[in-house]
Amino acid sequence: MKGQTMDQAAADKKPSAVLKEEHRLIERVLAVLERLVLRMERGDGPDTEALGRCVEFFRLFADACHHAKEEDLLFPVLESRGIPREGGPIGVMLYEHSQARSLTRLMDKALEAIKEGDASAKDRFAFAARQYASLLGNHIHKEDNILYVMGDRVMTDADQSSLCRQFCEAGCRKFGGKRREELEAIAADLEMRWPGA
Repeated sequence: MKGQTMDQAAADKKPSAVLKEEHRLIERVLAVLERLVLRMERGDGPDTEALGRCVEFFRLFADACHHAKEEDLLFPVLESRGIPREGGPIGVMLYEHSQARSLTRLMDKALEAIKEGDASAKDRFAFAARQYASLLGNHIHKEDNILYVMGDRVMTDADQSSLCRQFCEAGCRKFGGKRREELEAIAADLEMRWPGA
């Protein structure tokens, strides 16, 4: 793997392994978000720059990169292999993706209001952030332990190889003008500036 980019290395893995690695990165930024919200709730001024970078990461990496891979590439293959959308786990995941987008928009609007001096916006941001963190935490657990396991059982080797190639191609795109590596750097910087206990 030495000398390969993350996307090239992804081509050698199962699609579920690639998506799980992305989940770990998302979880790390969720932990930063929770620390920032706790700090704000304790009375420290909100770090609007760091909160904004969290929201940007969730919008561009968690949604535009990660959720798009699932929705555009993985889920159609799983459906073709018999995992139902309606009344099944794919439908639940799609609904939760939609909820996550709504919460991201709420965080973004509240953050703009905070910057404009609306003191009550801090509570709105904290509420949306906690809802988002809870939603994504549960969502990730269901995908890692239920949906991806089901998918690995029903997909053929050809499905797995094809998806990994497509994931690799998708990872080379820009998301909101940023490359995947830039989004990973945002996560690393946030973690370095706001480390856990």
